[in-house]
Amino acid sequence: MGLSSVGFFVFLPVVAALYLHLPHKIQPGFLLVASWVFYLLAMPAMFVVLLGITAASYCIARGLESAHRAAWLHGGVVCLLAVLAFFKYGPALNAAWDLGLPDIAFPLGISFYTFAVISYLVDASRGDCPVEKNFIIHALFLSFFPTVTSGPICRAGELMPQLAAEHRFDQGRTIAALRLYALGTFKAIAVGKTLSVLVQQVFPNYHDYGGWMLMLGAVAYTFYLYFDFSGYSDSARAAALMMGISLPENFKTPFFATNFSGFWNRWHISFSSWLQDYLFMPLAWADVSPLTRGRRDRLPVWICLLCVFLVSGFWHGNTLPFVLWGLLQAIYRIGEEVLHKRLGKPKKKAPARVLWGKRAVVFVLWTFSMVFFCVGSTGGMDIGDCFGYLAGCVQGLSPARFAGELYSVIYDGFYPHVLMVAGYYLFVVLALALAFRLDWYRSFSCKNRPSEQALAAMPRQRLICYLLVVCILIGLILESGGFGGGANFGAYAGF
Repeated sequence: MGLSSVGFFVFLPVVAALYLHLPHKIQPGFLLVASWVFYLLAMPAMFVVLLGITAASYCIARGLESAHRAAWLHGGVVCLLAVLAFFKYGPALNAAWDLGLPDIAFPLGISFYTFAVISYLVDASRGDCPVEKNFIIHALFLSFFPTVTSGPICRAGELMPQLAAEHRFDQGRTIAALRLYALGTFKAIAVGKTLSVLVQQVFPNYHDYGGWMLMLGAVAYTFYLYFDFSGYSDSARAAALMMGISLPENFKTPFFATNFSGFWNRWHISFSSWLQDYLFMPLAWADVSPLTRGRRDRLPVWICLLCVFLVSGFWHGNTLPFVLWGLLQAIYRIGEEVLHKRLGKPKKKAPARVLWGKRAVVFVLWTFSMVFFCVGSTGGMDIGDCFGYLAGCVQGLSPARFAGELYSVIYDGFYPHVLMVAGYYLFVVLALALAFRLDWYRSFSCKNRPSEQALAAMPRQRLICYLLVVCILIGLILESGGFGGGANFGAYAGF
């Protein structure tokens, strides 16, 4: 039951209606039960892992109040990372070295709630947030159903007080939540899942396609990942907002960024900010003089950036394509720092053609790296396929071949009828045009204010909402009639 599934369309209103009308004392308990039911429906076999991490982290957090705070913190973080590494990398090590480990499914959302609890333990040890003594609030923080599968990664100091507070029905807030939920569902279903049919045909069978089709496949995957994951994040924020709870934004129109520093401030924000606060900053401020015998007090920025993006690559997956994807991000950011040092930081105001040229360069480089990300996410493909795919992008550049492949990729992978092929491409063009029009308005007219505020300020907002709903319905019809789409929990549920 994903956040854009038909089952969730029923689950959310029922839970929200009951929650908002219950006495304050039992609201957190009810929401925790609802969240556990949601997780049980999604992955019952791994529910015990969620419970185990919840109980262990509660005990560790209470241990932070003792005189041995540092020992509790360090031991707790190591144990949590060990559990995450066991599930994330255990199967690969078992296959490579025949360790005799049992085949265990990867627990849904474990990366997200593990990182959330690590940030909570670090913040509590620093005194940035209090240790939560109420087990229900602690458990709800980790398993809150809008965030448990794919984030966003929440900070305890911001979310726990909201979970403990009383919430009641508010008409204006509910309308804003419904608009945001429509936007998120539109992105995930009408754009993301529709593009996924082309991606799922092209990448595993890249040997069969010419260069233009492979380039289109890479661009389609770039758009698919963005709209699928940002759509999930919008739906998660909308579900929480319906109950009066505010979650952090995860995306702010990243494709309008003019450099990679700005891009990572707009892409998967809760994760990139987590890496900045709990990895980059400790590395940047760490005293390394004992290791360098006093020759240097701090690590160079480029080493800190390299560590951060390599960790990001390993976090996403345990295969070489993800490592190279992380290395590419490090190269982009380090190269940017070198250019700024040599040429000076760019002016805040520049001609429009310069800004759009920079956006085009960022998009091309990002799309190039997405080939590694997609191959890493696709079963049965390895690092050789990454370079094979990229080499294929400069071969077979025939317009006639490209036209034939445009037709056959949808005819074979979606629905074997000429009208359905034409309808598919027409719908993709219209849905992408609407999606980017909304991002454009949010970025340039609303200065990247939250999506629900941008929707409320947009001219002809009712017409926009109707269009979103119509596109969602068409997307659902396409999904049920022609293809299965991506995973129910979105592109990032497997991480």
